[in-house]
Amino acid sequence: MSRDTKEGVDFSSKVCSGKVFGVIGVCGIVGNLVARVLMDNWYKVVGTDIKEENNCKFKYTLKDYHSPLYFGGHPESFFAKSNFIIPPPSLPEDSEFFKTLKVNSQKGKYEIVKVDEVINLIKPDKPVLCVTGTNGKTTTVSMLKHICSSAGLEPTEHGFKHLQGNIEYIPPLQCRLKGDVAVLETGTFGKPGDLKFMVERSRPDCGVITNITPDHMQDDQDFLKYASIKGEFVDYLKDRMLIVNGDDPTVWGLIESRIQDPEGVITFGVDLETDIINEKSCWCGRELPVNETISGMGKYDCPCGLENPQIDYLATDIRGGSFTLKTPWEVLTVKIPLMGLHNIYNILGAIAAAKEFFNLPLKDIITSVQTFKGVPGRLDYMGEYQGKNVIIDYAHNPGGVETVLRELEKIYKPLAVVITVSSESGEGGDRDILNRSLDNADYVIPASYYSRKAADNFMREGKPGADKIILTSQYPDEFKKGTLGANLEQITRGLKTALKLDARVVVCIGEAAFTYREEIRRIIELPEGRG
Repeated sequence: MSRDTKEGVDFSSKVCSGKVFGVIGVCGIVGNLVARVLMDNWYKVVGTDIKEENNCKFKYTLKDYHSPLYFGGHPESFFAKSNFIIPPPSLPEDSEFFKTLKVNSQKGKYEIVKVDEVINLIKPDKPVLCVTGTNGKTTTVSMLKHICSSAGLEPTEHGFKHLQGNIEYIPPLQCRLKGDVAVLETGTFGKPGDLKFMVERSRPDCGVITNITPDHMQDDQDFLKYASIKGEFVDYLKDRMLIVNGDDPTVWGLIESRIQDPEGVITFGVDLETDIINEKSCWCGRELPVNETISGMGKYDCPCGLENPQIDYLATDIRGGSFTLKTPWEVLTVKIPLMGLHNIYNILGAIAAAKEFFNLPLKDIITSVQTFKGVPGRLDYMGEYQGKNVIIDYAHNPGGVETVLRELEKIYKPLAVVITVSSESGEGGDRDILNRSLDNADYVIPASYYSRKAADNFMREGKPGADKIILTSQYPDEFKKGTLGANLEQITRGLKTALKLDARVVVCIGEAAFTYREEIRRIIELPEGRG
């Protein structure tokens, strides 16, 4: 997906009753969203795509609309009905098709309109909140949507099945679809300008930062330069409302460096003493010891003056199924619907946003939180096989893997891990995922080619913990589709190997495990786990 190179001019004065927008590429993500945004805002639309109707991947999103759609090409009747033509931003302007569009536009047949011009024409007509961070975005967003829905507020949805939708044009267009509120997940490829592009177009009045860790970095990236990209988010929202994880020194250091008076920033965190101390780079350049609650977060105090802020939404007395929530107004007990300390952070961020930005009653928020069922693929229980619980988790970066396994290890031992990951950080990320798996599990089965390669190097070097590595009988072929590191055959071999071990829980981690979760469920439901 590419994006328009510049802001379009305001052409609202040209749009009047009876004018028709012709959207090219309604089977693609951006074209599909643009068409629905226009129709949700009462503009007339006709759509077209070169794909045949039976190959239009997202046609189901258009079933409740009644605008004319043309598949299998761009007929002359489509252009004849259109006053404005919106080509997909991925269409190169030096392509023959775009040149033809331009020629016809110059002849006065229609006017070419860019996606950014539609975004400028249609402003969000609802409260908009953006969530960013390395980990926890999806759960925080999903929980906040659940809270809003429970309060009778309809969140906007992009409507694409099995698509996270947290980059480029998706959040800005999603917040312009029908709904009462917009709760948007905003990610980044780690490139300067990513977040600026999204927040400027989404126009949020509130932002939540869950954490900043090096888990999505490439091997050659500098962590603080990577982290500074979140500064684009802070810069836009510093005069609006910001809700941040005060236990993350990277997040709080970013806040103090960008906001002259950070007292207006709302914070969340936990009150929990642990004996785990790890270092994290401070903005002053020192390596800062962090008394960790979860990876990269906890208590910190740097000689440069960076230390934990006063926490507004604080979780204390954390037990197996509940915690005490201390806020500036009251103290309440929260029953935890999701496993893991990392989910307590997600809960706190969602509660703070629901109270501070959406102004919902705190007791109603807590009731809604306690009925939240979680996000598919996040500590997702698949079933039991011969006394072994089988769980999948989407965790696909080192910090996410460590957090999930650390939480599971507190409850289940022995613990077996099937790694299906291809790290977006390359070999370094694959090696780090393996190391953290070995630190927090009793058995580690590298099912993907990339995890097996990391395991081979680990065993060859004779490092402590190599005896925990259990290899499948067949070496996995190299397979990679984005961060999808293993195919179904490789996952099946890894799972069957793990099911033969003396483990109470088998957890399959990675995007591939999430993608094939229903196949995993069927494998363990078959007699003797035969696939």
